[in-house]
Amino acid sequence: MFDHFDVLAPVYERLISPPDRETMRRYLQPAPEMNLLDVGGGTGRVAQVLRDDFASIVIADLSAGMLKQARARGLDCVWAQSERLPFSAAFDRVLMVDAFHHVIEQAETARDMFRALKPGGLLVIQEPDIHRWVVKLIAVLEKMALMRSHFMAAEAIGALFAGLPAEVRWYREGHQAWVLVRRLPEEQGAQDARISL
Repeated sequence: MFDHFDVLAPVYERLISPPDRETMRRYLQPAPEMNLLDVGGGTGRVAQVLRDDFASIVIADLSAGMLKQARARGLDCVWAQSERLPFSAAFDRVLMVDAFHHVIEQAETARDMFRALKPGGLLVIQEPDIHRWVVKLIAVLEKMALMRSHFMAAEAIGALFAGLPAEVRWYREGHQAWVLVRRLPEEQGAQDARISL
């Protein structure tokens, strides 16, 4: 299968601006002793910005071309599908930025990222807000480019965590949607605590 991201890897960061560190910090709530898994982290453009906020960061991605760019920055990487991450209850924070619409099995990806979280850990998914017309236009353009994109609304992403021991919240900010999933200690049981703010 043709991989758009292997082709884009050398020029990707010239096309996509770096994330705002303070916005990332606000949602991730990092601490110096924490570790972070950046799923779909590609070239490491997000991990690079957050490098000083975590004890360690691991990038998981399926694009060898993207991971080559991340390794050149000295970032720790693992080649993995987001639906089959080689981690279980290992990370304080799990992050996916602007990549959820690219994964094939979104429900499996959601559950696997959740599985990678330690109890009490936080999963943060940032996606373009499909309620915005410009994002709808991007979705059409990506389909025309034969990308395997499937954009979901924040509340639909949040619903993928139903039945898990999770507290789920979502926010909209500008053209972005943020889904925050806190893994509750197992003894608290599953909650359906989706709150739109």
